[in-house]
Amino acid sequence: MAEFADLTFRGRTVQLPVTVGSEGEIAVDISSLRDDLGVITMDSGLGNTGACQSAITYIDGEQGILRYRGYDIAELAENSAFLEVAYLLMHGDLPSADDFDEFAAGVMDNMLVHENLRHFFNAFPRDAHPMAVASAVVASLATFYPESMGARKGPDAMESCRRLLAKLPTIVAWSYKQSRGIPVTYPRCDLGYVQNFLHMMFSTPYRVMEPDPTVARALDLIFLLHADHEQNCSTSTVRMVGSSQSNLFASISAGVSALWGPLHGGANQALIEMLQYIQRAGLTPGQFVEKIKNKEAGVRLMGFGHRVYKNYDPRAKVLKKTAGDVLQKLGVHSELLETALALEDVALHDDYFLERKLYPNVDFYSGIILHAIGIPTNMFTAIFAIGRMPGWLAQWLEMNADPQTRIARPRQIYTGATLRPYVPFRQRGDGRIPRRRPCNPGA
Repeated sequence: MAEFADLTFRGRTVQLPVTVGSEGEIAVDISSLRDDLGVITMDSGLGNTGACQSAITYIDGEQGILRYRGYDIAELAENSAFLEVAYLLMHGDLPSADDFDEFAAGVMDNMLVHENLRHFFNAFPRDAHPMAVASAVVASLATFYPESMGARKGPDAMESCRRLLAKLPTIVAWSYKQSRGIPVTYPRCDLGYVQNFLHMMFSTPYRVMEPDPTVARALDLIFLLHADHEQNCSTSTVRMVGSSQSNLFASISAGVSALWGPLHGGANQALIEMLQYIQRAGLTPGQFVEKIKNKEAGVRLMGFGHRVYKNYDPRAKVLKKTAGDVLQKLGVHSELLETALALEDVALHDDYFLERKLYPNVDFYSGIILHAIGIPTNMFTAIFAIGRMPGWLAQWLEMNADPQTRIARPRQIYTGATLRPYVPFRQRGDGRIPRRRPCNPGA
């Protein structure tokens, strides 16, 4: 039986349809509200607005639950690997052995980028941020695969998605090499997806780096745990751009740019910068926590709490053990990591954190791991982008397959000036008419 919610405004009542998800989430459909009552809803940050129906990822922030296609994240982290999870997100079900072999082979065969594209990297300044490079190069792929521009569903769209999943690690690794002035390293057919990324990052023409299995597994876990996270800022951006029927590469490039922000994908980089501040200031973790409690200007707490999770981030639980394994295996001893672990200990036993449910989140432990294995801080967000790629692709495919998809067009409440007449220059200020000034090239 259909269910409705009644909304009364200025003496008029309308019935709004109620939608219930498979996990019991409830939404009131307001799509006809403006037509019916002449009003819209306001929801700054869209924290209470459902923009789509999706079968990809389920989150219960109160209970600390994260599931991909119905599979619990902890179970996937223990038993699966990133490429299998990528298949799951993009196709909807876990693959058979034959399906996975074909999928993985297709990814590995596409890790090379067009040789002409390689020359793009030489045009960027040496200190270009890897996210700027990644966004630009991903968008430029549209010029190398023009035949895929109109493919938004079916085998051709899936092939484009698999191609992009394959090429992003190469693009990210090459952006790092370009920033260091080191020749790029090509992928190897005898290495897996994550191992190839580490190889392209750290091998040089005079020294081949064989990826450590513990490091490769830790990075695979980071990718897996970041693979999708429902309608976050970057994913919503991919859907919004894609809703205009923009091509895959343009849509994903926009997602990369959205991820770049320090409040989103840049959070684990901000964590390391916070730890460096603690060290430069000569503070103990306890003294830093006191500054947080006192809300001192310019002092920000990173790596704790989450916009969605009001419980322990389930991804952080997985990475906490992995961080310990990596540090032990590599024998890493650094003041920065010691500060991080001491801060974690303070936070887990301090009432200020416990009462506010400010537990270490996935950014805290991923930042520690990435720092320990030698990933430069400014590369952290680009690592996040590699992990999030399957989710972006899955969401883009789902959106294009949904017959209810419309071009995204949010409303607003206008708060500017009301109608006013145009005033000519002579009647403004000193009455002077502007004169064209000669150009000054290079000014």
